[in-house]
Amino acid sequence: MATTTRNRAAETALTTAETAFTLLTCEPAPLVFDARPIPGLPDTTLPLDQLRTLVKLQRYDSSTTDELWRQLAHHAREWGPAWVVGAIGVALPALTHLAAKISRGHPRHADDVDSEVLAGFLHALRTADLDTPRLWLRLCWAAWRAGSSVITADDSQELPLDLTTGSRSPKMPYGHPDLLLGRAAATGLITADAAELISATRFGDALIEHLAATQGLTPSALRMRRRRAERIVAAAIARGDLSSPTRSCGEGEHPAAA
Repeated sequence: MATTTRNRAAETALTTAETAFTLLTCEPAPLVFDARPIPGLPDTTLPLDQLRTLVKLQRYDSSTTDELWRQLAHHAREWGPAWVVGAIGVALPALTHLAAKISRGHPRHADDVDSEVLAGFLHALRTADLDTPRLWLRLCWAAWRAGSSVITADDSQELPLDLTTGSRSPKMPYGHPDLLLGRAAATGLITADAAELISATRFGDALIEHLAATQGLTPSALRMRRRRAERIVAAAIARGDLSSPTRSCGEGEHPAAA
C-alpha cells in the first residue's frame, strides 16, 4: 500500500477543468458562443473565455442570465463534450468560489469538495429543467448541495488521518494507518480493494478521479465506496477491534465492505 503522506493535491477536479477550458479557448481556433440571440449580451460571437470574463465583470438581470445558461446547457447536451467543458469553464469562477467557501476550515476535505461541486453542477447541467426560471441559481444550488454533503458527513465516521501520533487510550491501535487497514482487511471488515483505495487516496498521492477512470466508475461512486469502508474501519477503531493481532470476522460484525 502507498505510504506517502498526502496533502491537498495541486491538481483537483476544478483545476483540471480549468486546464481543459484553457486549451479549448486558445488560439488559433477557440470555441465561440453566439451571443446575438440573447437580449442584453453583445450582438456578436464571443470566444468562451471572453464570455466568461464578460459575465464575471458585468451584472445581468435574471432573464439574460437564464437565457445564457439555457443556451449553454443546450449546447452541452446536444453538441458534444467540447461544449460540456465550455459550459463548465464559464461557470468555474463561481464554482471555485463555492468550493472555497464550503471547504473553509476543512482542508482535509478540499479535494473531495472540489470534485463534488463539479459533479453536482455537471449533473444539473445535464438534467435540470431548462424552462423553469432561475436556471443559473438552480445550477449553483446543485453544486453547493453536492459539495456541502462532503462536510456534513460526520468526520468521526471517517478514518482518522493522525493515528500515527501515538496511543491516547488503551483501545487506540498503534502503528501506521496502512497497518490498521491491513488488519481490517485481514479480519474481513473491508475488502483488500477497499483498504488499497483508502490507502492510495488518503495517505498516498492517488486521485479519486484517476482511479475511477481506470475502473470505469464515476468519482462519486468510488468516493461513496471509500466513505462506507472508512466508517466501518473507524467504528472498529473505536471498539478497539484493531488494536490486537488479526482475527477472523465473527458473527454480528460487519461483512467486508467493497
